[in-house]
Amino acid sequence: MKRIAAFLLLVVLSIAGSMPAQAQRISPEENARQSRKAIKKQQKMLNKANKKQRKAMKKAEKKQRKEIKKANRNLHR
Repeated sequence: MKRIAAFLLLVVLSIAGSMPAQAQRISPEENARQSRKAIKKQQKMLNKANKKQRKAMKKAEKKQRKEIKKANRNLHR
């Protein structure tokens, strides 16, 4: 009975021990793919931030033009 329990414990530990080691190994191709994916994601976020910045700048310029136009209108009256 003790031999069977010891054998089962040994089998379970060997299976559990081999799984994480296998999961941690990443092939060079997989590493390259993950790297490309991360770069693409970073570039997409950067483009989105740049677009938001351009939009904010255009809005500020438009507001400034309106203020100048309003001030000139009030000045001539």
